[in-house]
Parts: sequence; structure tokens; C-alpha cells
Amino acid sequence: MTDGRRISAFRTRAAHKTRRDGRYMVQATQDIGEKTITDPLTTLLTLPFQIGQQVLEQMVPASPAATPLPLAEAEEALQWGETAARLQQLWIDFNLEQANKALSGNQFLTEMQQRAAMTPAMIEMIEGWTKQIPMVRPDNQEKLIADGMALWESVLAQWGLNVAAPDKAKDITLPRSDRRFADPAWRDNPYFALVHQTYLLFAEQATAMADKVEGLDPARKEQLRFMTRTMVEALSPDHFPLTNPLVMEKAIETRGESLVKGMEHLLTDMKQGQLSHAAPGAFTVGENIAVTPGKVIHRAPLFEIIQYSPTTEKVDVVPLLIFPPWINRFYILDLNPKKSFVQWAVAQGLTVFMVSWKSADPQDEAVDWSKVVWDDYISAQVEAIEVVRERLKVPAVHTIGYCVAGTTLAATLAILARRGEADKVASATFFTAQVDFEKAGELKNFIDDQQLAAMAALANNGVMDGRYLAATFNLLRGNDLIWNYVTNNYLMGSDYPAFDLLFWNGDTTNLPATWHGAYLRDLYRDNLLVVPDRLSACGTPIDLKQIVTPCYIQAGREDHIAPPESVFRLTKQLPKAAHQFILAGSGHIAGVVNPPAAKKYQYWTCEGDTDTLEAFVEQAKETPGSWWPHWLDWLRSISAEQVAAKGKRVPGGRGDKVLDNAPGLYVRLR
Repeated sequence: MTDGRRISAFRTRAAHKTRRDGRYMVQATQDIGEKTITDPLTTLLTLPFQIGQQVLEQMVPASPAATPLPLAEAEEALQWGETAARLQQLWIDFNLEQANKALSGNQFLTEMQQRAAMTPAMIEMIEGWTKQIPMVRPDNQEKLIADGMALWESVLAQWGLNVAAPDKAKDITLPRSDRRFADPAWRDNPYFALVHQTYLLFAEQATAMADKVEGLDPARKEQLRFMTRTMVEALSPDHFPLTNPLVMEKAIETRGESLVKGMEHLLTDMKQGQLSHAAPGAFTVGENIAVTPGKVIHRAPLFEIIQYSPTTEKVDVVPLLIFPPWINRFYILDLNPKKSFVQWAVAQGLTVFMVSWKSADPQDEAVDWSKVVWDDYISAQVEAIEVVRERLKVPAVHTIGYCVAGTTLAATLAILARRGEADKVASATFFTAQVDFEKAGELKNFIDDQQLAAMAALANNGVMDGRYLAATFNLLRGNDLIWNYVTNNYLMGSDYPAFDLLFWNGDTTNLPATWHGAYLRDLYRDNLLVVPDRLSACGTPIDLKQIVTPCYIQAGREDHIAPPESVFRLTKQLPKAAHQFILAGSGHIAGVVNPPAAKKYQYWTCEGDTDTLEAFVEQAKETPGSWWPHWLDWLRSISAEQVAAKGKRVPGGRGDKVLDNAPGLYVRLR
């Protein structure tokens, strides 16, 4: 029997339904025995999994006395036995390693204490959600069961409740489709067709029920939708080996080697406490990623400043100072020569400086991270501006703020304006930055009181582990950033791709817990930044409407972290400042990192102000390709004067004392 037919070699007699006390009771009789399941929701979700046990038992015999099956030949049985032993040994070694950690060091104990401290708040949050979820209502359960039984009858009838011949399976018509189940293996067998169609029905109805819930305020209802979607994504049958035909086929084809590799990937991630996205060892910072030449010209407790070496004979008089977000590494703007915004800007004749933030470290003797607050990051931006001005003897600098650093840059500009020092910044560019958080998207689902308490409990000596934040961002795109890797790398044992963007995504930074909690509370939850003088920093009240610096505001059309509607609202805070808003194709990363040579995506511009993003889109002009050249033209409309690239414009030249080569020290600290 061929491997493909092995998965089809199972028998199940017809499921039949009876009516008792207004609820369906389904009895499924299988070769492994008879089981009666009377709970309707459990019936719908567990029956296909129980049938899957039969499939597994026909792959691996239960005992030597059992009737020999296709995989029971001596050679194959030996191979499977060795595979099982290797899987068991991997698991034993992992648990021994964890036990040794507990006995020999404090780090493991600290991690366990963090999880224990988190538990009460997390339990309260989960309990609150389960009370709201509409699936527990009897009428919703009955509808789900009734629709489920109709689906089963429709699907199984196409096979006559028997295994279909391969040529007949091509004519099977299924009522629902999803790209996760596009492979023919999901439809060539009645069991797997039933499994994934039942799941899609469940997902469809659970989502609809969440949408119809009444009596919740808008924020709580949006949270319910998000949690329901997260649950539905997690339950997909392609995430479980017995309900994924591709996993089973791969295991048979490799005689279990795929399972061993998958277990190795899983245990590696469990040890590091983080889901892997890229091939380990494929990238080294400073060697094949973040390689644009430059020097570290300044180092402070919170940040370094890198100045990149010029590649043109003349450069613009006004230098460019970039503030990347400190929740990620700066080299998202310097991934490789083809994608590097830094290298492109240098090639256009700009003198480029980059701030590289230090990752918070609970063992850091130089910084008490428990006392680091937003004021410290605003002060760091002011300091960096002064360092660059003094180094090049220029009156002003162009600035860029990306994401949270852009939000902070807005506060910095407001403070400089209030102090009468606005002329120190010639322009400000905002990459996907928010200041008005009323429409801040799905991240707002994580800022209710229970979740803020849960996150506060995770702090270790004033530091929030960046892996928790990475997991939060991954949840926003669970199918793409979590479950895709569970299926491909854990269950299928596939190798990870050597992809620079995914490597960067996994290169997490730790955060000051006090700053993190205040940022979520004051900005995301209470939206105080747009209330004039409600917040202050460095002894100065913050009023964004005092900003006079020319501003260029970029948003990503498909950005799920900083939604374009939210980013657009910055334009409403700038009555005194000239500003240009552009909408770029793609999202939070690809919408920014889109070099002209790639000839990808597009961007939209509009002459004059509009009151809403919708009005902007209606009037906007679409331009194919990258928005970077448009930004450069805007920048040079403010200042186009150039000077020779010499002296301090060339970092590390004669008489110029520098601290290190780019990409510096802080980007390598973990």
C-alpha cells in the first residue's frame, strides 16, 4: 500500500443523531470501541480527533499480537522504534537540563517566580473573557451542532461514507475554503475534509457570535473579537499532527525523521523562551546584517550615536539624525545593502547619524532601569540633537522618529518649542508614529487593568523581558507569526529560512518596566498626549499644538501596529507647523523599508489638508514604487545647500576620536 493510501486506510461507520431534551446526542462507533459523547460542543470539536486515533493506530500497531499493518515490516518497525527512542531521549535531556537550572542557579528560579506572579492576574483576565464568550450559550451551541451535523452529512455523502477513489475525490465540492487547507490532501480523504470543514464552520460561527454580542462598551467588544479570533486560530486542525494529513505524510515519508527535527526545533525554542523565525546562525550583526560603514562617535548610558561614512564628494549641510524605536534593534533600517535606508540616504548625499539604544538589563550596573521613564528618552533625543549640532557646527538637524521613537520625537519637538529652541530641528519625519491613541488598533486589547497588572508582574529588577513583547506582537498576526511556524517547523520538521527581516524580528530588546507601564497607561489607555499640558517631561509641559517644525508623516496602508487612521491624526495636532502626509503601500515594516530599486508597492499624496483619512484617500494621487525619493525632495525643499564631505563629515578621519566601528556595542548586548 502506498504512503498516500495509508492515511486513507481507516473505517468509520455512519454517525447517527438522536434527539434528547432538546439537544443532539451523537454516537460515533469506531473500530477502537464505542464511545458516547453527550455534550454538544465537545461532540462537534472532539469527534474528528477521536477518529484520528484510528488513523494513527493503523500507522503504528498497538501490540505484537495485532494484525500486521503496512508499517509493521521489520525494517520499518525498527526505524520507527529508533525514532520513538530518540524523541523520548530529547525530552528526557531537556527536562534534566531544566532540573539542573533549578538546582544550580537563580535565573531559572527568577523565571518561575515571574510566571507565578503573573498567574493570578492572567487567570482573572481569562475568566473575564470566558464569561463573555458567546459559545457557552445553549442556543448558540445547538445551532452549531445542527449546522455541524448538516455539514457532516453533506461532506460524507459525497464519499458514500467510504473512502473515495482518487479520481472521484477530484470532483468533491466543499462548502468552505481557506488557504491553510489548499493542499489536495485536505480534500482527497473524507476524514481530513470533515475535520477542516468542521473547523471552518466553528470559526465562522464563533466569529459571528462575537460580533453579535450586546451590552459591552466598544473597547471591551473589540477585545472579545480579538480573543475569539486568537482562540479560533489556535484550534485550527493544521496545528495538530493527527488532524494534519501533510504532517502525517511527511512523518511516514521520512520514517519519523521529521518528527525528530520538529522536536529539536521545539525544545530549542523552549530553552530560549522564544519562537524562532529564522535559521539560527544565518546572520551575524556587523558581518552580513547592519554592515553600512560608519563609526560610533558618542556613547551615553542609554544610547550610542553612529555616524555613517559618506560615499559622495559633497553632502547636505543639514545632517540627518534617526531615532529608531527602542523596542527593536535599529538595523531594521540597515538590513542589507539592497534594503538599507541608511545606505540609500548616504548615497543621496546626506550625512546620516543613527541612535542605537541600549537594551535594558536587570544586571546592568551603569543604569538603574527601574527608574528609567519617558523623560529619560526625551532627554536622550535632546542630547543626541546637541551632540550632532556641536560635532558638525550646524544650527539644526533633520530628524526621523520611527514608531515609539516618533511619538517621543513629537513630545521632544513640543518641549523644544515651549523652551524657544525649536530652531534646533530643521525638520521632523515620522515613520508610522502615533500621538492620538483613540484608534490605535489591536494593541489596545492588551491595556485593560488586568493585563496591565499581569505585565507589571513580569518585571525583573525593573526590566520587562523583550520576549514577552515579541509574543504580544506575534499574537497580532498569529497565523503568520506563530502557527505557521508551529506547523512547518515543529510538526513538519522543516528548516527555518535565512531571512534577514525575520532574524531582526527575533532580535528582541528588553524595556524599562516603569516606562513601559506608564506608556501603555498614559498614552494607549488614557490618550493623554493629545491633551495640552496634561503630561510633562524634563520639567516642561507638553502641548503638541506648539510644534512649529516642518513635519513629514508616513503611514502604512496595511499597518496593524500603528493603523493609518491613527497615524493620520498627528496632522490634526500641527496647526502651527507645515506638514506633508503620505500613505504608503504595505504595513509597519515593508511600508517603511521599500527601496526604490525594488519597484514595489506605491504611495499616495494629496495637495492641501483633509479632515479625515477617508477624505485623503478619496482625493489622493497614487504613485507606483517607493516614497523615499518623494521624501528626499521634500527634505531638500527645506534646505538644499551642500558642503564638501571632509573633516568631521568623515567619521574616524585624521584627528577625529571615535569609540568603535559601526554597528557599535549596544546593538550586540542582550
